[in-house]
Amino acid sequence: MTKSLYIHIPFCQSRCFYCDFYSTAGRNDLAPSFVDALSGEIELLEPGFETIYIGGGTPTALDTRLLKKLFQKMGKIIAGAKECTVEANPESLSKEKIILLRDLGINRISIGCQSFNQNKLKFLGRAHTSNQAETAVLNAEKNGFKNISIDLIFGLPGEALSVWENDCKQAINLPISHLSLYMLTYESGTLLFEFLKRKEFYPLDDGKVALMYRRAIEIAAQKEIKQYEISNFAKEGFYCRHNMKYWENEPYLGLGPSAVSFEGRRRRKNISSLKDYIASVKKDGKKWDFSEQLSALESAKETASLKIRTIEGVNFNWFRQKTGFDLSRLKKETLAELAKKGLIRYSLSGEEISLTGKGILFADTVSSMLL
Repeated sequence: MTKSLYIHIPFCQSRCFYCDFYSTAGRNDLAPSFVDALSGEIELLEPGFETIYIGGGTPTALDTRLLKKLFQKMGKIIAGAKECTVEANPESLSKEKIILLRDLGINRISIGCQSFNQNKLKFLGRAHTSNQAETAVLNAEKNGFKNISIDLIFGLPGEALSVWENDCKQAINLPISHLSLYMLTYESGTLLFEFLKRKEFYPLDDGKVALMYRRAIEIAAQKEIKQYEISNFAKEGFYCRHNMKYWENEPYLGLGPSAVSFEGRRRRKNISSLKDYIASVKKDGKKWDFSEQLSALESAKETASLKIRTIEGVNFNWFRQKTGFDLSRLKKETLAELAKKGLIRYSLSGEEISLTGKGILFADTVSSMLL
């Protein structure tokens, strides 16, 4: 049985300049119909999910009444989950909503702070202020949340190292257990990409970005917030269980527009349209616009490319049991090349590989070579 569930709530108060996830701003008129459609799908689910992740968009952009209606429908599956995460943005995370989420069984909250610097927030097109970001975290802790994660973005054009260091220091001094750090990327189709094409600014130098990344690792470690994946850091016992399922290439079910489901070797993506998603659910028709069936070999390579992103790396015995392939033979030449370049290291026993310090900086390259 699929043990992980992802639910995509596509509503946002405003569209951030850099975001390429499917979301819609200013369409709250469709929220009641969406919640009804999603609730219908949820009612068909059986309990047994180990992890649940409600993302977006911004789930907390829904008003309190609709949030309550949706999560009450999820009661039977939330009750059995070991980890149930809800994403939130500071401007829409009121004390009332925090208490509601807590009382309905949500035990982990992920807050999209992105920065505590007002100039950075303005550049990113964020709707909240620096004070709202800090207040959201403090309110979550005061009202019962012990597992709080926040997101930060670095590497903005012209960003000084000192600005990023202040972001990191302010983050680790808040009552958080998990930290996700993302380098700013310029995705096609976003406003930020259009600004870049018009040469309204220039990307930060790669060397400076790498230095910022290394400093973040050092600063987080001061509060025992240790790196366990390329972009993710946590205190002991607070790894995101749901995301670990992704990096181990485990099956998961996705509900909501644009959500992806992975069933063994079959992957499907739901329609990336709010109106079409609602209509298709009501008609009990096809809800996806993309589907692929991976071969056993393709799935094995994908498993290696995902798992190498974790700091613990890939254990060859684990890989054999999961995929039926011997990674040391399957990718013998590639592994030798990566090791020669100083991007991966072998354990003393030779039974596992992991990224080196240099490899962490070139993790996307390593992952691509393992595919």
